[in-house]
Amino acid sequence: MISGARLQALGRKMLMKFNKSSQLLLVSAASLAVAALMSACGTLTVDFVFVTSSKAAGTNNYGEVDVFEIDSESGFMRQIPTSPFPSGGRNPVAEALSPDNASLYVVNQDDSSIVQFIIGNDGKLYPQNTVDTAGTAGAAGGLEYASGLLPLALAASGTNLFVLNTYQPLPTCSSVSPCAGSIGVYPIQPTSSTVVEDTLGAPIANPSTGANYWPLTLPSSPNDVIVPTAINVLKSGADVFVSAYDSTAKTNTGYVFGFAVSSGGVLTAMSGSPYAVGTHPSAIASDSITSGSVTTNYVYVTDQANGNVLGYSISSTGLSALPDNPFPAGDQPSAIVVDPAYPYAYVANAQDSTVTAYSIGAGGALTSLGTDGVGLDPVAIGIDPNLNHFLFVANYLGNSVSGFELSSTDGSLVGSQNSPYAANAQPTAVAAIPHNGAKN
Repeated sequence: MISGARLQALGRKMLMKFNKSSQLLLVSAASLAVAALMSACGTLTVDFVFVTSSKAAGTNNYGEVDVFEIDSESGFMRQIPTSPFPSGGRNPVAEALSPDNASLYVVNQDDSSIVQFIIGNDGKLYPQNTVDTAGTAGAAGGLEYASGLLPLALAASGTNLFVLNTYQPLPTCSSVSPCAGSIGVYPIQPTSSTVVEDTLGAPIANPSTGANYWPLTLPSSPNDVIVPTAINVLKSGADVFVSAYDSTAKTNTGYVFGFAVSSGGVLTAMSGSPYAVGTHPSAIASDSITSGSVTTNYVYVTDQANGNVLGYSISSTGLSALPDNPFPAGDQPSAIVVDPAYPYAYVANAQDSTVTAYSIGAGGALTSLGTDGVGLDPVAIGIDPNLNHFLFVANYLGNSVSGFELSSTDGSLVGSQNSPYAANAQPTAVAAIPHNGAKN
């Protein structure tokens, strides 16, 4: 990069050779050159952050996806010039990225659909395909390619996209007559002469039932209405976990359903699943800690009713509660994220509009590092995937996104420049890719 001083010296030498009129032209040209150089050298975008906003907008009453870029020095978040983009449906509530960061999948709950967007290198979104999770009527009047009604959460790993649905895709299931939730698995297809990159295939069949989903039911009370709340897949892709609660019981009982994932995407219930976990689980995350040659996986579940976080280690026999459970959080914790590079976790607390930071000990235990304020009603939280240095929180009633810089040495948070940032109405979910981590 040419320094400003060097450019000024060159300008002075050239100005001596021109008359006043030419000097004016040269000054303008030199200013443009400096601006161009500063702009090119000052491209400091570290990540693109995709924020779904659920309130209907536009002629089609679609929700929207705001696309922010994060400045690598200040953490400042600004929307790209062409943002927002239509979500392709009504009430977008969740999103996930393909493992290659080339596609964004957005759940439009009121349409029971998943829209695939191709991500440009500049963060722009291009709608590609739509999958109807409720299925289509078959020749015999049944439902084909159905994984569930009213999808509410996504998780992607390897060649699979896991879709959590409010209900099973049955004619008897609806908001008027609720039934237990379900999980579907869609294969993420590679590019071919007939398939666009990351297009979703038909949902994988459950060998036990022949249906294209796995019901979330209690073996002891199969008719209870199990309400799923969140889904998480281990970084290895070996196991997937769903948090839920039983709304039929007089006193709500929380559960975590655990499944082992085969190479073909088929799910097998883990030993002892589902596991009783708290009262009203609201979010779930996982982490891996390696000590010597041994790696232990952990699952963390926020309990909205009791204002805490519950931690569990994962073994061949299922989930085992950590000895120091529970770990205090704020009022009505709603979302949790674990830093993939550093031993920290962060929980968004919806009722008191805060984020609680934790350090993660060698045995998986959480130690509170304090709380920071965010916008009204935080519901989603994420960490930048490039540097693991910035944290962002979607504030549903605040119509904003709060940004923080996080310390890699002590996990503390400092508000990013000019945070919070305006978003479209009622943001619901966040996802992010590294700058230049997407493909055209």
